[in-house]
This record gives sequence, C-alpha cells and structure tokens, in this order.
Amino acid sequence: MNHHRRTTRRLLASVAAASLLVVACSDDDDGGDTTAESATSTEGTTATTATSGTTGTTGTTTGGSSATTTGGSGSAAPANLADLCPDPFVIQTDWFPESEHGALYEMMGDDYEVDGNNKVVKGSLVAGGEDTGIKYEIRAGGPAIASTVAATTYSDDSITLAYANTESQVTQNGETPLVSILAPLEINPQIIYWDPETYPDVQTLADLGEEEITINIFSNSVYAEVFIADGTWSEGQVDPSYDGSPARFVSEDGAIAQQGFASAEPYKYEEEFTDWGKPVEYELIHDAGFEVYSQTLAARADDVEGLSDCFAAFVPIAQQAAIDYVDDPARANAIIIDAVEGFDTFWTYDEGVAEFSVETQNELGLVGNGPDETLGNMDEARIQGVIDQMRDAGVDGVPEDLKAADLFTNEFIDTSIGL
Repeated sequence: MNHHRRTTRRLLASVAAASLLVVACSDDDDGGDTTAESATSTEGTTATTATSGTTGTTGTTTGGSSATTTGGSGSAAPANLADLCPDPFVIQTDWFPESEHGALYEMMGDDYEVDGNNKVVKGSLVAGGEDTGIKYEIRAGGPAIASTVAATTYSDDSITLAYANTESQVTQNGETPLVSILAPLEINPQIIYWDPETYPDVQTLADLGEEEITINIFSNSVYAEVFIADGTWSEGQVDPSYDGSPARFVSEDGAIAQQGFASAEPYKYEEEFTDWGKPVEYELIHDAGFEVYSQTLAARADDVEGLSDCFAAFVPIAQQAAIDYVDDPARANAIIIDAVEGFDTFWTYDEGVAEFSVETQNELGLVGNGPDETLGNMDEARIQGVIDQMRDAGVDGVPEDLKAADLFTNEFIDTSIGL
C-alpha cells in the first residue's frame, strides 16, 4: 500500500452504508451494549516476542535486547510491567475518546471504570488480553484540561506519556519538550473538506487556493501558516474562527471549506448531520505536503532515559495493540463509546462513526508501517522537513538550533512488529 498517495475522496452514501453493513455483520458487538461486561475480548492467542533496539540520529535500529511483550495461550509468558513502569501507567490524550485513540483502548482491561467527573478511564493495562500487573489510566484532553497537553504533562508528574504532534513539539520545545517514542498513526487524519456540488472542479487544497475559497479552521493552525508561506493559500482566504461545529458549513450551503478528520467528518456529514445529508470531498493535510506525525506517544525529555526500561517493555505492547485494534476493533470501540457516554459532554460517538473511522484508518493507511516494514517508528527526514517548512514560513517559536533528533527516538521500537 502506498501510504503517501494523494487522497481525494468522494464518499457516496450507498458505498458507506454497504461498508458499514459488512462491518456490522462481521462484528460480534453490534447491539449497542457498550458496558464492560459486554465488551468481551476477541484477541487471538498468539504470543509475540518483542525485540527492542537502539537508534542513532538516523532513526535506524542498530541493535537491542529481547523481551516478551504479549500474553495468550502460546509458549511465552505474559508481559509483566510491575517492576518496570509507574503504577498506574497514565496517558494524557488530546481530546475525548475516539477511534483514532483505538490502540490505547485496546490495552484497557475488561475491569475498566469510567470516571465521568474527571474524564478518565481506569483499569488494568493488558497486552493481548493478559494482565501486565499494573493499573492504567487514559485521560481525556481538549476541553477536559485547562492547558495544552504538553503543559499539563509537565505540571502533573503522574502522567507517564502524552499525545503529541510534530508541529506543537517544535513550538513548545523550549518550555515543555516532549520526545515521541511511538507513532500509532503513520498519517495525520486532518483534512480540509468542501462541497463537490458547489466546487466540482476542486480536487486539492491547492485548488482551494486558486479559487480563493474561504477556509474555516481553528486558530493557530501551523499548517495554514506553512501553506500561506509557500503560496498554496492566500492569507485573506483563511478564516481561523472554526469552533468545531458543522453549523457554518451547513448554513452557508457549502460555500466555504472547513477542517476535520478523514476518519470522522465524511461519515458525519452523510449520516449524522441531517441538515446536510450528502457527501463532502477532501484532501489530507499530509497529502498536500505537510507531513507531521499526529497523536504520537511522547515522554518528558528527561523520562526517555529515566523510564527507558519501562518504555522498552511497553512500546512493543502498544505497537501490537495498534495492529490488534484495526484487525478487530469491536471490544475497544465498545469501551470508547461507553466512555463518551459516561463523560456526558457535548462530544458524542456511536458505533457507526467508530466503525467508519477504523475502515478509513485502514483504507488510507492512517495506521500503517513507518518508512520500512515496522509500525510505529518515525522517519528523521520527514520530521526535519516539517521543522524546515515551519522555519521557512516564519512560524513563531521555532528554536534556532532545533533538529529532528531532538523530537523523537526509535530506540524502544520492536522492528519485527508491522502490518
């Protein structure tokens, strides 16, 4: 699969419906019961032996040691993180639960509890369905926290890992440096979408620029600064007032373009937003040339060495969880949906969009191998390219001496684990 192909999709309602029907028929969990009791594990019984290596600044593995990372009925023993990792093992995310976080929820045990007041899901950390000996917390981000993910992570020592993306790692490196140790997503799901009926000749983000179509996005979106600087868009057509709602796009009858996720908005506009009820077309930010890593698992810079034994054992578990999730997402999706319901906020999530998300992650290679046959490792040249683009665009906060190797390490990656 070419994960770097140009991706412009028109999602027809009939195709989407047929795809969802196939998923519904193949999944055991299709009745809408999302309690922990009904979320029975469907993991296989094959044990995986992980090999953790070290890496230089080129990001290539140069050696390492072996450790068993997943359990099951095979010959290898279940992973035991009790003597290696913080307990509980806490991951701070950047938003409410959604299927893009699927790898995290794949590692949540069936004993989980939803803490609606604090927007946290708590339970045992499992590998291949087997208890690793420690507790586990997944914390919601976005409106659930008072500051950025990086600032929250530095102000709360109980957080073990946090979500990061390349552009924020760059601009926040001076005060709150995070180092990515795993990329569960190979491609950033962010898109700009538009109405193909209103703009039948638009196929790319560059076309939006040529047509001078208003593009409604969140404020402080670095990709917009890059695209304005390189001439893809003009400054006057970018409107940074997006509030996360479809209201403006619908009320203006598709006269504008807007940001979203490839794994969510196309489904929602056809199936959930009844005032619209038809396809949108889109292009990935990644395919337009800004190839950040999104929603990586990242550690405080000092913890990369301080928790190295823990990360060497944990990262291969998380790599395998990402694969297990896209192969059979039913159990983890049930936990995600249950958590969203328990949090009881404006954010909603149901089986339809969860299933669509996983299908899209597979179809577009959002979850996929890195620059080789390994899932979760990161490419130094790609990260350096983002830094250079930001620097050339004059983005504020880019340290003069920052280089890609400051933002990631592949030293904990098991190179044998891949799709």
